[in-house]
Amino acid sequence: MKLIHIADTHLGLSAFNRLDPESGMNLREKQIYDNFLRGINDIINQKPDCVVHAGDLFDTVKPKTKAYTTVLEALERLHTAGIPLVIIAGNHSMVKTRYTTSPYEILKYHKADVTAAFRFQYEKVEIGDTMFHLIPNMLRPEDYRTAYDAVELSPTHHNVLVTHGLATAIKDKRLATVAEHELDGTILSEKFDYIALGHYHRQCQITDNAWYSGSPEFLTYGEIKDEKGGLVVDTGSHAVRHLELPKTPMADLGTIACEGVHPGDITDEIITRVGARSLPDGSMAQVTLDSLSREHGKGIDMKHLAGVRGQLLDLKIRVKAKGEESPVPLQQDIRMIDYLQEFSSFIDKQQMTEKQKAFVLARGREVLQGVMEEHRGTTE
Repeated sequence: MKLIHIADTHLGLSAFNRLDPESGMNLREKQIYDNFLRGINDIINQKPDCVVHAGDLFDTVKPKTKAYTTVLEALERLHTAGIPLVIIAGNHSMVKTRYTTSPYEILKYHKADVTAAFRFQYEKVEIGDTMFHLIPNMLRPEDYRTAYDAVELSPTHHNVLVTHGLATAIKDKRLATVAEHELDGTILSEKFDYIALGHYHRQCQITDNAWYSGSPEFLTYGEIKDEKGGLVVDTGSHAVRHLELPKTPMADLGTIACEGVHPGDITDEIITRVGARSLPDGSMAQVTLDSLSREHGKGIDMKHLAGVRGQLLDLKIRVKAKGEESPVPLQQDIRMIDYLQEFSSFIDKQQMTEKQKAFVLARGREVLQGVMEEHRGTTE
């Protein structure tokens, strides 16, 4: 069987406080929707026997309406092409109790050939010559072992495991997100012909037969050096190859040595580096300023940078003080930190009911949005 493995699409994620002028939607959110649907077209052109999504289809457990309609459009395209979809719930879009309706419930109402595992239990499905063994994100780490012990390998099929979590081999790469669970190394058994993993956003091989496809998009600046896309897998030959998928570019513009340099020259160098990369409109970019003094910081001309920052979706300026190793965002620009995302992550970890979380999140984001808009008006 030829299958395509993707994961961590995080539909509904928004960032950077920029709006699309036509739809009024958060621009980053819209980019992710548009790239996802273009990616589905590219996947269909590969003519796979099946598409496997290893979790975190949505960015939250309560997706936005546009996230739902984007998924339904993707299902329609896959259905028209006659390509089945196998999908599991990841930690971002998995409900936190057994009594809450899962966002994946909506998938069963579409006529497409979809198998979705999201009920805190092991499930399996036979498609052609392959048996898919599905272990979604679980309530407790020990539940993975219980689910795995229920697996019965088929002697007459290729066997593919699909699960979501952090492999112990890369536990130092913990993402520190809600309900993040480690996968016991024994679960990643060599008995499977292929293991499709989700959760870790860098595309990488964990064992001979286990791979993270990674996220198709750059979701944070911490992923700036990661390979993005999907994987094309042949379960018979065990061949695995990278599949390029549409994404919004994220570029590292390198480090500018600032000691003894006039602040105006630093600003000009940032503009030069953005221009030299010929980045498409709406891209993201990061630059690091080394040995930036307090006088330098006051002298960075944000109005002079307005042109390139208008071209880009986001320009992240990091500063590294002399003698320090770790850079930090330039504090004079509030937009260098995604406060809306930080607030959402904070609320998600609090011990509150879903109704309380929804209320606090809505009111808090409204206040933060107003403050950020006011700050933008005084700095541009």
